[in-house]
Amino acid sequence: MSLCSKFSKGRVVIGLFIVLAVSLISSSAFAQSDSNPKWDLFVGYQWLHPGGTVPTPFGDYNNPTGFNVPDMSAGFGSALTYNFDPHWGFEADLGHNWGSSNYETTGSIGPRFIWRTDGANYFLHTLISLNRVSVSGLNAQNGIGAILGGGMDLPIKKWLAFRLFEADYVWGHHNYNEFAASDFPSLGRPSFEGVRLRTGLVFSWGGAPAVTPAASCSVQPTEVMVGEPITATVTASNFNPKHTVTYAWTGNGGQVTGKDTTAQIDTANAAPGSYTVTAHVTDAKAKTNNEASCSANYTIKPLPPKNPPTMSCSASPSSVQAGASVTVTCSCTSPDGVPVTVSGWTASSGTVSGSGNTATLSTGGAAPGTITVSATCTDSRGLTGQASTQATVENPPPPPPKAAKLSQCDFPNEKKPWRVDNTCKAILDDVAKNLQQNPDSKLVIVGNAEPTEKRKNLAGERAVDSKFYLTEGEAQQHIDPSRIEVRTGSGGTKTAEYWIVPSGATFDSTGTQPVDESKVKAVPDHPKPAAKKAAKKAQ
Repeated sequence: MSLCSKFSKGRVVIGLFIVLAVSLISSSAFAQSDSNPKWDLFVGYQWLHPGGTVPTPFGDYNNPTGFNVPDMSAGFGSALTYNFDPHWGFEADLGHNWGSSNYETTGSIGPRFIWRTDGANYFLHTLISLNRVSVSGLNAQNGIGAILGGGMDLPIKKWLAFRLFEADYVWGHHNYNEFAASDFPSLGRPSFEGVRLRTGLVFSWGGAPAVTPAASCSVQPTEVMVGEPITATVTASNFNPKHTVTYAWTGNGGQVTGKDTTAQIDTANAAPGSYTVTAHVTDAKAKTNNEASCSANYTIKPLPPKNPPTMSCSASPSSVQAGASVTVTCSCTSPDGVPVTVSGWTASSGTVSGSGNTATLSTGGAAPGTITVSATCTDSRGLTGQASTQATVENPPPPPPKAAKLSQCDFPNEKKPWRVDNTCKAILDDVAKNLQQNPDSKLVIVGNAEPTEKRKNLAGERAVDSKFYLTEGEAQQHIDPSRIEVRTGSGGTKTAEYWIVPSGATFDSTGTQPVDESKVKAVPDHPKPAAKKAAKKAQ
């Protein structure tokens, strides 16, 4: 065989395998199919190019010449495959080419790799073969060989496919020594390197029966009040996992909005009752056994009566002076048992700030009177209730009493500078009247003296003499001595000051000193009545 002929046959085989590879890559339905029959039977026609040289029939045994075996006529081809799984099978192959005087019969066996898709089935096989070749003028010869190739089937039905092509490289080894001396091994024991092409029908059967697609639906929750949402889900099974399925949702209660495996049910405008939601699953790429449906039930209950929350408030303390704070507490409950919150604090005067059920009322700047504090209670459904309470801002208390200077006496007498004269007696009469009208008040008498006055303790005498006139003097005012306190001051004048001290008040004694009445005695202007009588008897 020439180098050129071998190269030509090699190109034919390479070209056929390129066609197979392009078919695999360019398939529009390359996704793997779940269909996996147990048996495949091919029946069809085949053409064979042996690709070998044998001794020329009727030639010289000792000087043979080569004869190229011609292409065989179209003949019968068959193959039976047992499929272990979707990818592997074991093939038994039989082929027979017939003609007037030239033919070849092959029987082969070996593994086959299969790739099944929705649009085509592709296979590659490696077979060991037994070949029988008959050439006109030579006895038929048996030999061993091998087949390497593959092909493409187009499914027509689940059990039937059309083999578009099968392209195989065929190698065989035969013994023609009886027609050529052993000195000519290339003719006596030739190797066949050829190409086999096939086309026909493929019948399939067996395997697991097709599983019916199924769908399972559920809703959550199964019972709701009017207006509450529901979520529906569907789980599909036994569909081709390589296909994209579509979902359609319908329902007879509420508005159903579905997307893929989930649907939302809006029950806002639905009447109370029992309803059903349905999911329909479809595999558009599968021609049969491609649908499944399921349903789930749910109940819509009527809304219960909506009662607004009830609320009460209290203030502590309920009465304060302006500027003080009041704590306001509100209690709120829902008759329907739903959650509630308190907010919206207001006050008719002052300022109020609240958080939750408690608020603080500040009365700073508020006028005396009643302040109303209000709040609003809202439940989770938006229903509200209000309540208020009152706190009183009292009138400010009167200022604490203070000691007040009521009047004072002057002591102008140069000879008797301690003497309570008639002018001073009139002043003391008014003082006495004030003490009588205010029995709870006290009197503080502060005597003063000029620095230039030489009589010792003159300031104390003026205070003591004023007290004497009020308690034991001729006017007989009879003021309780315990209500009168005598002190000396630093006024630097010839006076006695008379300070009224109301009940609860205190006298500011700064700059004064108490008089020791055991040492400073009163010098009355007129003796007591008893003293007058004693004076008359003495005469």
